[in-house]
Amino acid sequence: MQLARATWPSAACPTLRYFANTGGRLPLPVLQQLRTLFPQALPYLMYGLTEAFRSTFLDPSEVDRRPDSIGKAVPNARILVVRKDGSPCEPDETGELVHVGACVTLGYWNDADRTAQHYRPSPEVKPGGAARDIAVWSGDLVRRDSEGFLYFVARNDAQIKSSGYRVSPEEIEETVHGSGLVAEAVALGVPDDELGEAIVLLVVPAAEPFDTEALQTWCAQRLPRYMVPQRLIVRPEIPRNPNGKFDRTALRAAFTGTQVEPEARRS
Repeated sequence: MQLARATWPSAACPTLRYFANTGGRLPLPVLQQLRTLFPQALPYLMYGLTEAFRSTFLDPSEVDRRPDSIGKAVPNARILVVRKDGSPCEPDETGELVHVGACVTLGYWNDADRTAQHYRPSPEVKPGGAARDIAVWSGDLVRRDSEGFLYFVARNDAQIKSSGYRVSPEEIEETVHGSGLVAEAVALGVPDDELGEAIVLLVVPAAEPFDTEALQTWCAQRLPRYMVPQRLIVRPEIPRNPNGKFDRTALRAAFTGTQVEPEARRS
């Protein structure tokens, strides 16, 4: 997002050969801005886990066909999409992403409890009853289409439960980015007696003056009613964690008055 907003020398833009994202899914409006800014550059869209370095990538030749995909497994990795019981999901069925392969690390430093939670035997059965490989159970929800391409849905622990629905904050944020009115956006669920969780949207304006009503109208016209944020907060910046990602845990704690627990860092 910062690269897309930066002022680049005119001589630099046509000479950039490629760019990549290496964490979660890149919002489509940001991808489009970067491709316009660097018309010759090949975009490598990746998904990565700190626990396994990289998990998937989308070949640049596929970006025009499926720009919202995180691609397929990187070399030396097997990416599974499984149900809660470990059984494989059907095409287009949402499940948890499990990474098996050479780049899976040994665990979290001096944190046996969290290691046991995320590093567990792969659901794959080996011939002859051999010991199963240790896999990283990511907690990320994805789906795989009939051609084998993966699509990020949401962080399982970041989903908002509002009005009886499970809501992906990333889907709200992507819709908000499409307005062109914001530079950054984060959707959170905070406790609410009637809704279960109310949706709070924090934004950094793309320009001043900021038209709050225009953004509210944009959301109301493009999101189901249960996904429209109940509260809109404008900020000059949104806090990030040490990895540079939006610090959703600290933001949620600030709204609920709870203490932030240290969490394992993710790429």
